[in-house]
Amino acid sequence: MAMNRVHFCVRSLFFILFTVAVSASAAPKWADLDRPEHNYWNRPLNDKFSRIKEQLETGKLPLSYRTEKEFLMSLLKALDIPATSQTLVFSTTSLQLRLINIRNPRALYFNEDIYIGFIPGGRIELISIHPELGGVFFIFDIPRGRQAVKVERSTRCMNCHADEDTRNVPGLLAKSVIPGPNGGSLKAYRIGESGHGIPFSERFGGWHVTGDHDIQEHHGNRVGEFSNGELLTEEIQPGRRFTWSRYAVRTSDILPHLVFEHQMGFVNRALEAGYRTRAYLADGNGKLSAEHAAMLDEQADMLTRYLLFADEAKFPDGGVGGDPAFKRDFLARGTRSSKGASLREFDLNTRIFKYRCSYMIHGSLFAGLPPEMKSRVFERLRTALDSNPPKEFEYLSSAERSTIRQILTETLPGFRTGS
Repeated sequence: MAMNRVHFCVRSLFFILFTVAVSASAAPKWADLDRPEHNYWNRPLNDKFSRIKEQLETGKLPLSYRTEKEFLMSLLKALDIPATSQTLVFSTTSLQLRLINIRNPRALYFNEDIYIGFIPGGRIELISIHPELGGVFFIFDIPRGRQAVKVERSTRCMNCHADEDTRNVPGLLAKSVIPGPNGGSLKAYRIGESGHGIPFSERFGGWHVTGDHDIQEHHGNRVGEFSNGELLTEEIQPGRRFTWSRYAVRTSDILPHLVFEHQMGFVNRALEAGYRTRAYLADGNGKLSAEHAAMLDEQADMLTRYLLFADEAKFPDGGVGGDPAFKRDFLARGTRSSKGASLREFDLNTRIFKYRCSYMIHGSLFAGLPPEMKSRVFERLRTALDSNPPKEFEYLSSAERSTIRQILTETLPGFRTGS
């Protein structure tokens, strides 16, 4: 098998996504989760999963209990999560690290609000995005027979899910590492970064990547081992060392990888904007100081650039294919203008989407932003999409700006007025 030689200072890195809770004092003041304006641990929950949690625990959801795979498939259906969103990760980056390896990878599934982790022989991990609090973390056993499901709100996730990797808010996290043959991580990339701006050369380490694409430099489908102070990496074929039939679908397609990365970057940035706004308003008894207003302006600038894909990573010359089944499932969830245009339409030749404004703007997380932040973003979006935009948004053609404006005007309450 082909080997790649990589020289670097020998330093073993070991990552766990769900670990010991971090103390509030370790985070920036504005993100202290116990502050009354956040009240992360004690606020009544109204995220999408929490609203149906009781139905799951009392057996009222229409689920199959025959096998763990059938339970998974029925759970995904009940939560409106497409099975085609599946991606597989074999690095030991989870609370259940002892179960994860190249022979038993962990599967992830997602929609805009809920993220599911599934390991054959393990427990279900779930992140539900609360519009203000961010990620709320749950874990539960796959029931055997008709035993009741008991859902536990996990407190052991915050060391990784609320630090610099997630912008110090309870957010989403994906590592890119070179795993060793027996677990552990030997080299890490993209530390502290998330989103569609990350170069492909720093992505996918520890993940399986399948499907049609021309991305030549990435770290997917590889394991590593040290030899005389050098790290040698070996390519592993997806499905060669594990059985596809244990999972929902037979893919870890490039397109769900790209969409998840985009969503993760948006979620973390939008949550940071919301946490900062609430904290600054609380510090000023409902009013923003000039300093805090300027900070929120910077936050709105950053979020607007992200919404409009201003810093999207360059696509390979041959573009990306993408699983037709995932395309179908993803597009079906779209909101369309009177002319039939949707922010979910793919391009995949030179960029991810045909119309470069994130579909996440239609979701509950954006809707839950404080008015003081949302109005700032709306103002900047209107300016960026004007017929004479600022230079930083001239990459959007006149036709593209016009279509995005129409979509937002017709489908997003408040865009025209900024409220």
